[in-house]
Amino acid sequence: MKANELKGHLAMTGANVMWGVMSPVSKLVLAGSLISPLILSELRIFGATALFWIASMFTKPEHVPHKDMMKLFFAALLGVVFNQGAFIFGLGMTSSIDASIITTSTPILTMVIAALYLREPITGKKVLGIFLGATGALLLILSSQQANASGQSGNIWGDLLCFSAELCFSLYIVLFKGIIGRYSPVTLMKWMFTYSSICLVPFSYGELSQVVWSSLDLATYAGIAFVVVGATFLSYLLIPIGQHNLRPTVATMYCYVQPIIASIVTVLWGMDRFNLWKVIAVVFVFSGVFLVTRSKSRAQMEAYEREKRRLAEKG
Repeated sequence: MKANELKGHLAMTGANVMWGVMSPVSKLVLAGSLISPLILSELRIFGATALFWIASMFTKPEHVPHKDMMKLFFAALLGVVFNQGAFIFGLGMTSSIDASIITTSTPILTMVIAALYLREPITGKKVLGIFLGATGALLLILSSQQANASGQSGNIWGDLLCFSAELCFSLYIVLFKGIIGRYSPVTLMKWMFTYSSICLVPFSYGELSQVVWSSLDLATYAGIAFVVVGATFLSYLLIPIGQHNLRPTVATMYCYVQPIIASIVTVLWGMDRFNLWKVIAVVFVFSGVFLVTRSKSRAQMEAYEREKRRLAEKG
């Protein structure tokens, strides 16, 4: 494995581990009903924006041309605003189990979009890997359904919003792969989150002004801090590294790591317990990720065809 690929795998693993931890941490933050899902999402974006600007003061300044600034605006809409916004509103309308199941569609959507836009091949190994990963993720989600059931039923509009969120993220991963390598992660995310904050300001003032901050306990503040610093600032610093060094389908396969981490955390906190189905699910997920990483890219297949033609002409 090349050094750049290893860097990409480590970056996507780190980001998705923090997103996996974010799930049970967010549940604890939202449990007191003092912080709503929308407020938590707003805190993520505003807090991360401030942190990216602070981080940019300690990194080498980079000039971003107007043309690329416009691309980063649309990247912000797909990768942050529409992705997080549609998912939060969808989650509020449908059940958490439906929302979790829909998130498993991300690698499938990414594979199809990459095939259409980047002409990445859809190989048997890639399809089998995504199937195994999705099966493992679904086993984890469904095995935890009974313990975490909230009594809320699914809703078609909520499901469609959650699906739209995953579609937006898949489009972001594929369509903006080219611009990611031109700038540092700090520069990219500084502008993407700044644009996202500007888009959110008209909708956020009323919600945030109604929060009684003095009534929040230390555990809630600690949870918010992790969501903002770890699951947003650090994770979104890592995502461009993975996006630049890995193929889009490989990068999104790591979303299947999230339910594994969430399950481990809930077990450690006594909110759930491991069983045979969860062990099988973990094996499926990692087998799926391995198969997709081993599938051939477009460049590899083209190189193989050229070599085959060269040998045929030589023979």
